[in-house]
Order: sequence, then structure tokens, then C-alpha cells
Amino acid sequence: MQQLFLIAVRNLGTHKRRTLLLGGAIAGVTALLVILMGLSNGMKATMLESATTLMTGHVNVGGFYKVSAGQAAPVVTNYPKLLEQLRKEVPEMEYSVQRARAWVKIVSETGSIQVGMGGIDVEAEKGFRKVVQLREGKLEDLAQPNTLLLFEEQATKLDVKVGDTVTLSAPTMRGTSNTVDVRVAAIAANVGMLSSFNVYVPNATLRGLYQTREDATGALMLYLKDMADIPAVQARLFKRLPELGYQLMEHNPQPFFMKFETVNREAWTGQKLDVTNWEDEISFIKWTVSALDALTFVLTFVLLIIIAIGIMNTLWIAIRERTREIGTLRAIGMQRGYVLVMFLLEALVLGLLGTVTGALVGLGVCVAFNAADISVPVVVQVFILSEKLHLVVNPGSMVGAITFITVCTTLISLIPSFLAARMKPVTAMHHIG
Repeated sequence: MQQLFLIAVRNLGTHKRRTLLLGGAIAGVTALLVILMGLSNGMKATMLESATTLMTGHVNVGGFYKVSAGQAAPVVTNYPKLLEQLRKEVPEMEYSVQRARAWVKIVSETGSIQVGMGGIDVEAEKGFRKVVQLREGKLEDLAQPNTLLLFEEQATKLDVKVGDTVTLSAPTMRGTSNTVDVRVAAIAANVGMLSSFNVYVPNATLRGLYQTREDATGALMLYLKDMADIPAVQARLFKRLPELGYQLMEHNPQPFFMKFETVNREAWTGQKLDVTNWEDEISFIKWTVSALDALTFVLTFVLLIIIAIGIMNTLWIAIRERTREIGTLRAIGMQRGYVLVMFLLEALVLGLLGTVTGALVGLGVCVAFNAADISVPVVVQVFILSEKLHLVVNPGSMVGAITFITVCTTLISLIPSFLAARMKPVTAMHHIG
């Protein structure tokens, strides 16, 4: 076997031009695949980080409180006790935030918009500072009462800047209208489609607008150390929370704002919790991620077809050029199996060298792209929910790409190698051309 390996390496060295052309093609395809995977992983990571930070955690414990049968509010009462129990039940949790929820009208001197509003404790929001890029103002100012964070798109519609005052208007839990004047403390860069319908105020401001108690919030957002634990955590909470005395809503994989009509039709009053995950609350992100996976699969499939055709064509040419050599080897006693193995080893070595080189080139391109810190076009920002895109190269995926393309390269060479092994020595030695 070692001798056949050395012959295969020697053959590659002898036909340098053909080796460089085919090896370069394999390297190019591998580099494209690594960049494609880095782009896909980066887009998914960026989308998930932005959406789960601004809209929901990895696991979301929200719910509704009904003063009367037909009037539901997205409120969780006595959340400090619930949060303490969740910390005991979910050791996989990295951190959590509590965020009040509301649907309000913002009125400025020149216009108005209807948006979803999140109440935040800015000092406890670990991920918020990373996702939100400020254009004006300071995020720390959002800790002051009656302040507001807008995105650029909303500030333009309202024609306001930092320091201006706008009025928030919303119905309270009992259905009466209430208003609060707030100061624009910060204006952030747009975060794709999320910047169209989200603004943030301190939790105390939102409680004042909704006239709820200090221990009331909208949802407890749990951020796990590993998102792979989400199904297990969600299933555990569905079992444990009723045992701890809480009433749960049946699992409904929809965002909370789409459940009002259903909840209002139900006869119960009081508090019911709703345990969901990020896929339930922001299903449009799941669809986008699935579309990205499908696109990556299709492009990978096309790349493999291109490389398969190239390898088979090149090996057939190589066999044709080396027909007399094959005949000589068979005439001096080399068995058909050895001829087959010799060509397979040649394809294996070529594939391994090409894929490793290509993977390193692809990795270098991804690192250079991240170092350049390039802003993506607005149309891309809408989908990835960020003005910056970072390519993420997973070492496991890179090794998988090297292995997969090398194995495919070797398997594709089976047909021309088998044809070479079946060639009769006399026919091969008298071959011309």
C-alpha cells in the first residue's frame, strides 16, 4: 500500500499542470463552500442574537392577566417570586431579564406612530448594549424615569432628536386611556424590520403608563448557555410550573400579541402563564433561517456537481494519456485491484491537498471580511437585523467540508479507475494517442 501511495504522489508530481488545475478547482470549490457556510452561519447568528435580545429570550415565560373574562393584558404578576423559582429550575440559564410589554401610540409635534413597547432595566440587559448601536444620546440615560429609546427610522417619522419630548398613549389594564410624556434619551441605528415596531422605555415608565404594580412585568426572558437545551428546558417548565402552583396556557406556537383574541374568548380570570421559545415568538426568523439552510444546501449541491464533472473528466483524460503505462504495469504483473487502488489514492491525495488549501483560503477570506467591519446594504440589513454582518466559521463545519469533498472526490474517481483496472495489457500497450 505504501508503494502504491508513493506511485500516486509521484504521478501527481509528474503531471504538475493537470494536478494544479484540478487541485485548484477543488480548492476553489472548497473555499467557496467554507465562505458560504461562514456567510450562512454568520447571518443566522446575527439574526438570532438581534431578535432574541430585542424581542424574546431563548425561553420566554410570559402570560396574560384578566381582570374580567373579556379583557386580557400581557402581564405577569409577582414576577420576583417566579424568577427565583425559574433560577432554581433552570440551571442551564446564563442570565435572565424581565421586560414589560405594551402597544402604544407615540405622538410628536409633527406626527405619530403605533409601535410595540418594551420596558427594560438597562443595567441588567447584558445583550442589549451589544445589539443596539447608538447614533445619538447615551444608553445609560435610559435608566432615568420617563425616557425613551427610538430607532433612526422612527425618529425620522416623528421628526424628533435627542432631548425632544413626545407623548405615549395607551389603554390601562382596566381599559381607560392614559398618557405619559417622555424625553428622547437615545436614537439607535436601525435593526432591520425590528426597528419599525419596537421602542424601549424604563420598566417603571411602562408600569406607570399601564398603571400596574411594582412586581408586575410582561415576560421573563431566559437566556441559556446553550440553545440546544431549549426543548428540554421548555418541557421541564411545562411539568414543574403547575406543580409549583401556577396555571399554564396550552402551548400555542405563536407570538403573544397574536393570542389576545383567543385569550379574550376564554372564560377564566386571573393569571395564566405562557411558556414559549424564540421560534414561537419570532417565527419569521425561523422561516428565514430555514430558507438560508435550503439555499446553502442547493448551492453546495451545485458546487459538488461541478467538481464531480471536473474530476471525472480530468481522470478520464489522465487514464487516456497513461493507457500504455497501465498496460506496462499490468504486463509486469500488477493486479487489477492494485491499479484501481493506485488511481483512488491519486484522487484521495489530490482531493485532500485541494480541500485543505481551499479551506484555509476560505477561512482567510472570512477573517479578512470580519476585520474590515463592512456595513451591508440596507436591503440585507432588513433580513439580518443588523447593519454589520460577521461571518462565522465553525471548525467542525470546516473539517466536515474537507472530509465531505475529499470523500466525494475519491468516490467520483471510482468509475474511471475501474475502467483503467479492467483494461487488457495487450490492448493498453498498443494504444496510440
